[in-house]
Order: sequence, then structure tokens, then C-alpha cells
Amino acid sequence: MRLLLLSVGRSKPGPERELVDRYISRAAAAGRGIGFSAIDVREIDESRARRPDDRKLDEAKAIRAAIGTAQVIACDETGKNLSSADFAAALAQPRDTGVGSLALVIGGPDGLAAEVRAEARLVLALSAMTWPHQLARVLAAEQIYRAMAILSGHPYHRA
Repeated sequence: MRLLLLSVGRSKPGPERELVDRYISRAAAAGRGIGFSAIDVREIDESRARRPDDRKLDEAKAIRAAIGTAQVIACDETGKNLSSADFAAALAQPRDTGVGSLALVIGGPDGLAAEVRAEARLVLALSAMTWPHQLARVLAAEQIYRAMAILSGHPYHRA
């Protein structure tokens, strides 16, 4: 199964971007042996619409175009709080049932459109706290890597 980390907004060069790249590289290496054919990162531009609802709708269209037929895990503060082991299971279940691709989606500063959340197979809260988007990407990338470690039996995750 292909896994995509998709976020609204462009990341700037710096330590946060380097961490995302490092965790995704590790996750891709670990995932190849356990049924994850690729783990990619993509960014889409923030909408320039004036109203927040219009921005979210514009971004929802861009998200749909970027993910194609992938099923979605939407990151949203109203979502479920999962343990790392439960998140790993949430990635393993679609892989094990033959889903071709899964996208973990992080919205822009205004969040995700209700339609994106409604269509998602899972709405996930990365934390009850609010994080800058750069750090939300790092958190998501680290949890993807941790999920690969859990699923492969690697000792990175110490439960």
C-alpha cells in the first residue's frame, strides 16, 4: 500500500523539514518489508480566498486532486486521540484489506473542510494542543515511522 503525508501549505527549509524528511526516509525503509510500497510527502498551496470557509473549500478541491483514489486519515483537533499502537493498527488494517493507497492529510491554518473530514476513514487528533503546521508535520512523520517500527517489531517503540 502507498502512504502519503499531504499537507496544506509549503514548508520552509530548516530543521523541521529535515526532521520530516528523516522520519519519512526511515519509515519508507522500514515499510518496504511490511507491505508499504512507498511513503511520500506532498504539499499543496494554501488558498488565497478571503473567507475561511472559501479557503477550506478551495483547499478541499486541491486535496482531492492530490490524493486521487486514496482513502483518507484526516488530522483535525476534533478527531480521535489514538495511542501509537492504535495508530499503527489504523495503518495496518487498510493495508491488510487490500487498500491501494492511504493519505494522512493535514489542513491549512483554517483546518480542513467538513467534507474532507466526513469522507475520511478516520479523523485523527495529533494532540489536544494546537501546533504550528511545521511541527504537526514532524509529529505526523514521526508517528508514521513509529507505526512502521511497531508493525515490523523494531525496538524503536518501547511500550
